[in-house]
Amino acid sequence: YIIKRELMYKSYQSTCPATNRFLKKRWDDKYYSDHRILVRDAQPCVDARPPQTFLHLHMKYKKFQLEEERRELIERDNRILLEKVSHIMKTKGSVDSHHQYELKSLNQGKRRQELLKVSKENANIMKRLIQQKLDINRENWKDNWAKNSVYFDNIAKYDIDWFISKPSGRQLNNEKSLSKRSQSLPREDKKVQLDSLNKNENEEKSNMENNK
Repeated sequence: YIIKRELMYKSYQSTCPATNRFLKKRWDDKYYSDHRILVRDAQPCVDARPPQTFLHLHMKYKKFQLEEERRELIERDNRILLEKVSHIMKTKGSVDSHHQYELKSLNQGKRRQELLKVSKENANIMKRLIQQKLDINRENWKDNWAKNSVYFDNIAKYDIDWFISKPSGRQLNNEKSLSKRSQSLPREDKKVQLDSLNKNENEEKSNMENNK
């Protein structure tokens, strides 16, 4: 293997003419290795790396410090309050907080006077309303209307109930005669007679409507 590697320079084809292929190959290999080292160690002209991060901008130690101080203050107050409550529970307490105060109003007398005044005025108004007599008498109205209706009947040309249809004298006579006959006739004859009477009445009504 070593012999083959040493004889590889004989098959080397250089880009430039050279008298010694062995040296030319070694020089080209040396130039290429130096070139690869330079490429590996080359620095970029533009810095594309992310900016440097500062821990104090993300952690905010001042905020943590304030929260810790506030938590300690709350714990201290709670501990003091718990000690006071436990002391009160164990003993009767040094302060008597049972006070008996009477509710007092500064304008109670004035409000009582106003209330009495308003109630007295309301009583006077109610008394006047009860004692007041009516100026209008309904009985007199009824009597006057009865008299006026009599006067209307006296001066009227037609009856008040003229628009109500009334049976004529002929119809009354027919009804009387039929009633007398129906008492003497059997049931079947009565039915026939009633049908004929109804037909006559219908014919008379139709004739009256045509005449109108």
